[in-house]
Amino acid sequence: MPAVVPAPHAITATRRATHPWAWWCWAIGAAAAVSLTHNLALIVAISVAVTLVVLTRRSDAPWARAMGLYLGLAGIIVLTRLVFQITIGGIRYGTVLFTLPHVALPRWAAGIEIGGPVTLEGIVFTLSDAGRLAAMIICLGCANALANPRQALRCVPAALYEVSTALVIALSVAPQLVESAQRVARARRLRGGGARGVRAAGALIVPVLQDAVERSMSLAAGMESRGYGSTRDQTRVGHGAGAAMLASLALLGFGAFALLSLSDGAALALVSLGAGLGCAVAALRIAGRRLAVTRYRPSPWQAREFITAFSGLATLGAMLVLARTAPQVATPTNSPVSWPPLDPLMAVVVGLILVPIAVTTVPPEGQA
Repeated sequence: MPAVVPAPHAITATRRATHPWAWWCWAIGAAAAVSLTHNLALIVAISVAVTLVVLTRRSDAPWARAMGLYLGLAGIIVLTRLVFQITIGGIRYGTVLFTLPHVALPRWAAGIEIGGPVTLEGIVFTLSDAGRLAAMIICLGCANALANPRQALRCVPAALYEVSTALVIALSVAPQLVESAQRVARARRLRGGGARGVRAAGALIVPVLQDAVERSMSLAAGMESRGYGSTRDQTRVGHGAGAAMLASLALLGFGAFALLSLSDGAALALVSLGAGLGCAVAALRIAGRRLAVTRYRPSPWQAREFITAFSGLATLGAMLVLARTAPQVATPTNSPVSWPPLDPLMAVVVGLILVPIAVTTVPPEGQA
């Protein structure tokens, strides 16, 4: 019996690009979750989980190759913090690993010491603190590697189309850097360039930056010349949008303060943040009524997008529960140094981050 080949439209229906803002919701939830912990084991697990999602679900598009830049930036952050901790760090108590020569500083630099004992407690604290920032950068880098920046701009609310020219430059510079670096390196090899490694960096940096910025500017100019974000209806809407936006900023600011500063403010923070997001959505809808824009092939928002976005929010929720029920696990003490404590909720957090692997697919060529 001859094999049955599915129709091209059936393949496209099952394998399609996930909505870019669903990836951003997932990544922001993971980044917010990792910001609430100093547990080095959980920080490493979250970083590995989001990287695994990228490796299994990214396309072969230029922006998908930008993940290496964010991993390198995260590594630089951790190494820089370690160097500062070893040379001029403030944590000198605990188990001494080795001692550096002490350099005396003048009186006006009191409190700063160069050299001295390097302790295990200082190294562990620096790894957990710098690792948290590095993991947040990796999470946002994952969103940039999975979400098509051009499709993300097409899905921007109508009220924000007026700033889309600036947004397209900002979102496309990092992916263009990767593509420009590959193009410039390939051109140098074809011309017989012999310099490699560090010596070739000087000859690559300026052409790569120039090419990436020029391509981003060309894209923005092309969008503007084609009337991207232009409006036909310029009638003014009442002051409801402004009032809703002010309320949104106030509620979001108070929610962030309650989440980060109040010991028992998790419930109040969630209510305030939810109300702030609701006011922001209302403000954008009211402000968008005066705009008349068209959408070409809008990206669908279906079950996989809801599950992906919800997995990011659920990750943040699970992390809040962990920080409230087991604070010694979310923020363990480093004096004395011990193995990071474990909790079943840590597995839940990592499992929620991995949910998109089960519900999304690798986009086919041309739809990334």
